Amino acid sequence: MAKISLIGAGSVVFARRLLQDIVCVPELSDATVSLMDTDPERLALMSKFANKLARDTGTNIKVETTPNRREALDDSDYVLTTIRVGDSYERDIAIPLKYGVDQSVGDTVGPGGVFKALRTAPVLMDICEDIEDVAPNATLLNYTNPMAIACWAIAEATDVPTIGLCHSVQHTTADLADYIGVSKDRVKGWVAGINHLAWFLRFEVDGQDAYPQLFEAMENPEIFSRDTVRFEVMKQFGYFVTESTRHMSEYTPYFRTNEETIEEFKLNQIRQDLQHRTTRVDDHYTQLVEDANSDRILTADRSEEYACRIIEAMESDRPTVINGNVPNQGLIDNLLELSSVEVPILIDKLGFHPMAVGELPGQLAALSRSNQAVQQMATQAILDGDREAAFHAIALDPLTSAVLSLGEIRSMFDEMWTAHGNELAAYS
Repeated sequence: MAKISLIGAGSVVFARRLLQDIVCVPELSDATVSLMDTDPERLALMSKFANKLARDTGTNIKVETTPNRREALDDSDYVLTTIRVGDSYERDIAIPLKYGVDQSVGDTVGPGGVFKALRTAPVLMDICEDIEDVAPNATLLNYTNPMAIACWAIAEATDVPTIGLCHSVQHTTADLADYIGVSKDRVKGWVAGINHLAWFLRFEVDGQDAYPQLFEAMENPEIFSRDTVRFEVMKQFGYFVTESTRHMSEYTPYFRTNEETIEEFKLNQIRQDLQHRTTRVDDHYTQLVEDANSDRILTADRSEEYACRIIEAMESDRPTVINGNVPNQGLIDNLLELSSVEVPILIDKLGFHPMAVGELPGQLAALSRSNQAVQQMATQAILDGDREAAFHAIALDPLTSAVLSLGEIRSMFDEMWTAHGNELAAYS
């Protein structure tokens, strides 16, 4: 009778996916699912949906709902974190844009990603302290960004077994199959690197190298236009990267430094703003309200998310392999030791077993290390409460340093810090 705790259950998209995944697994039919969020309205809605889903699908899962984090975590076997802490378009995106740093998402590195880490990682570390107190046997499955910085800080500060989870490998695998015109079940990848900057070191169809087909597909202007940045990176660096064109464009100094390049790679079409993000979330929320209150019988299909597959493998002893983020303890030789790396991981009843990859191709390791420099300094800032280390993290960011002088970066940093008021009072 596994207990699964979801901290941040108001994240309507992910919480819904997790619940639908759970009711599809026979071994979890008697599990307890504890939903916790600080927003009482969203929490009540998710509880109503979860109970209706359980009834309609004929499972016996028990749904608990609480705004108290320690109560939700008590005696848990699996903890999932999907939290947001003070995210703000005005602070994280608009201030850097005023200085000329044009982020597309701002949740991984860059000014937005670093400040998100400063706000978010300490809360995740507090959650880990609670886990150590009331759920000492639990495994943490973290979905909260910035993934690499958060997982690096958690690993340094706590002993909680943690895997950072994303869905970029699954989505990219589907994209690659589509680009070369084959079904997804025929393709396989061997993928490693860091979160949002991991690489398809091997890409195969029916056991045969499919990179020649991918390079050929790239020559089709229609296909190239669907993923401009990732195809350009593959053309110049030799391998396909896991994160989307929108994300990847802000992790390097090559694509967002002037309007001509932004237009060439069609990045104007995918600039994100707060209104777009809010509209998308509101649409999912509206659908959830409708489903929770409808007389229609709810059904469930498995998603591509790794979390429930991990829990299923550990509960049923049907092993599986996923890609996840764990400390670099001899896994990728030419990335920073103990940094957070994304590698294949075998999951079974005994837990999780990361697989050693060896060395990445030199050019991929170098590109990844440019982002790791930001992650390393941001992690130091979080662990030491060091404001100056946070500045250094942003000063080392590839896009920021391609656009601004050090003096300009300092001015931008100070303005972003001031905009947080007392939220960052723990840093000095």
